[in-house]
Amino acid sequence: MYDSLRFETRDSIARVTFTTPDALNSITEQRLADLRAVVDHVRADESIRALSFTGTGRAFCVGLDLGLLQRAFGEISYFESVVRRLNSILLDIEDLPLPVVAAVNGFARAGGFELALACDFMLIANEAKIGDNHAHVGVMPGGGSTQRLPRRIGEQRAKELIFRANWLTGVEAADCGLALRSVPLAQLQHETDMLLEDLSHRPRALSGAIKSTIHEGRALGRREGIELEIANFVRYMGDEPYAREGFRASMAKQVPEWY
Repeated sequence: MYDSLRFETRDSIARVTFTTPDALNSITEQRLADLRAVVDHVRADESIRALSFTGTGRAFCVGLDLGLLQRAFGEISYFESVVRRLNSILLDIEDLPLPVVAAVNGFARAGGFELALACDFMLIANEAKIGDNHAHVGVMPGGGSTQRLPRRIGEQRAKELIFRANWLTGVEAADCGLALRSVPLAQLQHETDMLLEDLSHRPRALSGAIKSTIHEGRALGRREGIELEIANFVRYMGDEPYAREGFRASMAKQVPEWY
């Protein structure tokens, strides 16, 4: 069904694996189309409660494909269209009403780095290397690094990482808060599976309500943010059955029906 990736669903968990290791899982026109189709599918399939992205071979994803870039540097209107398509996909990944995990197995730079930043959680192999890297070749980020990275690790560290085009190891990425955890590559799949399993036990409506409240609250002051949380709490508690079922099951010392 997809030419540049493998898409699998099992037990309310969806997994995306990039399958072009010889090209370091770079982003081609085909991958943009495949990612768009996957994101639309996950958004529409309410049985899916958690999603992950990972790569094969030495790379997670190294950004835009060289052939695509050769055309883009000669045609700025095409470059803009590619960047807009990529950003549309990343924004939609960020807005999915379910937790999304980037399992960074190897090199992640430029657009691949920005894809990982659009995910809710990043698990990374100790052996991996990750960084924005655009400035190394005189290019500024176009896939969201300037906006997402400061929110993740703070403005000063983000500026250094972008300006200096530094690589971080998996351990360094975890130490500065860019990644949730760093583990040996041999353990990355197991660690990812455990996280996905736990996340998938939460109702999708609950995950969506929590994510949207966090994201919408970023631009608000403390009091306005609390009002947003109260409004979303009342809406969720009134519209969804999960909290009442969770409370009933807790009182009866049972597992909730949605678990």
